[in-house]
Amino acid sequence: MSFQAYLDNIEAKTGKAPDEFVKLAKEKGFDKPGTKAGEIIAWLKDDFGLGRGHAMALVHVIKHGAQISDKHVGSAGSHRDESDTLRLDGTESR
Repeated sequence: MSFQAYLDNIEAKTGKAPDEFVKLAKEKGFDKPGTKAGEIIAWLKDDFGLGRGHAMALVHVIKHGAQISDKHVGSAGSHRDESDTLRLDGTESR
């Protein structure tokens, strides 16, 4: 599954686009340096019922933004992303 597909599945499950999670995380102070991934994962599990894999995708977005490694961009296979920049604005905007 591509990184973008993870984010799209999170939106389908929760009704929240990735940029909404970023905003909520900032309100809780999870965007600050030194915040442990485990803290964010626990919040996403408790409040939204997300599993570890989906939560880790959001941890990346919360801590690093929309830019991802170009390792799988344009490659063949199920983990291929179309771009090294994730769409955080939700599936409705596409």
